[in-house]
Amino acid sequence: MMTGPFTRRGFLGSAFNGIGSLALSDLLAHESFGGSPPVDPLAAREPHLPRRVKHCIFLFMQGGVSQLDSFEYKPELNKVHGKPLPRIPDISGELQGRLSFPHVVIGSPFKFKQHGESGHWFSNLFPNLAQHADKLAMVRGIKTDNQNHGPSTLHVTTGSQFPGSPSVGSWVSYGLGSRNRNMPGYLVIQDPRGAPVNGAAVWANGYLPAAYQGTLLRSKGTPILNLARPVGISAAQQRREFDALASLNRRHLELRPDDMELAARITAYELAFRMQKKAPELVDLSGETQATQHLYGLDDPATEGFGRQCLLARRLVESGVRYTLLVHGVQIGPHSWDDHGDVQGGMTRHSREVDRPVAALLTDLQERGLLEETLVVWASEMGRTPFRNGALGKNPGREHNSWNLVMWMAGGDVKGGSAAGETDEFGLRSVGEGIHIRDVHATILNLMGLDDDKLRYLHAGRLRQLTDIGGEVLHEIIT
Repeated sequence: MMTGPFTRRGFLGSAFNGIGSLALSDLLAHESFGGSPPVDPLAAREPHLPRRVKHCIFLFMQGGVSQLDSFEYKPELNKVHGKPLPRIPDISGELQGRLSFPHVVIGSPFKFKQHGESGHWFSNLFPNLAQHADKLAMVRGIKTDNQNHGPSTLHVTTGSQFPGSPSVGSWVSYGLGSRNRNMPGYLVIQDPRGAPVNGAAVWANGYLPAAYQGTLLRSKGTPILNLARPVGISAAQQRREFDALASLNRRHLELRPDDMELAARITAYELAFRMQKKAPELVDLSGETQATQHLYGLDDPATEGFGRQCLLARRLVESGVRYTLLVHGVQIGPHSWDDHGDVQGGMTRHSREVDRPVAALLTDLQERGLLEETLVVWASEMGRTPFRNGALGKNPGREHNSWNLVMWMAGGDVKGGSAAGETDEFGLRSVGEGIHIRDVHATILNLMGLDDDKLRYLHAGRLRQLTDIGGEVLHEIIT
């Protein structure tokens, strides 16, 4: 309490200390999720919420899947095919710019049908996935803050359109640790034809400790680069070397008990040693039955690539890996979903490669009793417009649309057959308040048992979180 004359200097000093104390108390209150990681950064931790999910498989379709030719049935488009859209009020940003130029509506060349008791719509491009309609929760009209591939890809996979933020998988690993002591808690299997836009930034740890970054797992050859033991070095020799190194590191750590990076490095060396045996076993599919390999389409050149990715994802779930990211599509080109031209041909090719494997993954997880503890998420970086700029042309495609991404989820506490969000009759944008990608991220964390407002990390003087300013959980798709 102040004594003596009340002065301006005294007031400012008292106020400053008071505000500082409040800030310190808040940081201490968040210490469990706002500072240094535990000595073993991948040690399994209890979730905030009672949820069945223990694993997540995130299916990312690079390039921008056309929701209007997959999961959004909009018959109005075919009625005005080849004509401009009617004037739509309150459009802003780049979408407004595209509509201000000459454009024509593109009706979907595919047939749509409702499936299951839920009545979810699927085009005839997804006959296998449609059989799982009542397992899926559809989320429509999702908004991202940028309609360019680079920023939007980061926004969906990291929560920020700018480089340097942790990916969704990194946040999950940070919050829950790993249930597997022989493999990283977060693994990535990219398209065998190449990397996505932004490359490793899609699965980076950002400002979180390096232990939480995704590890790229190759489906053929050496599973993880630099993992193989050097030629001429036996397992026994390497074990002795690691033991000696661990002893020196522990002695060093005794003098620096707060050096969490050193503690994490000790754990990483041990993990690497165990991985040398486990990783090759995981990518060896020779022990899978012919029926299982056929289910995933490994006997078909069109589906073999993504089929192998999906089958590996199931094996990783069985082994206890917490988070697996599968990427289909390469940069921006013929092997991505970026169909500015010939959306009919492009969507036919892309869906042919993934429909059977994704359906097989859901079937296989369910038959093995794993779907109830595995969250499966389908995503892309954006949706597509119901029109194309310019003339109709012979093989029309669709432009970028950051106002109407469609995602779906299945497994765990997902309410199968449910839906969130609604879009207008042209599939251009959401109706009502809409759903932001931060809401989807908050929902994914919730389904993993993590509270978005509690999962924080102190960086650059600020408590950071995946959703940045916070997201609203989509409770309508949770049981």
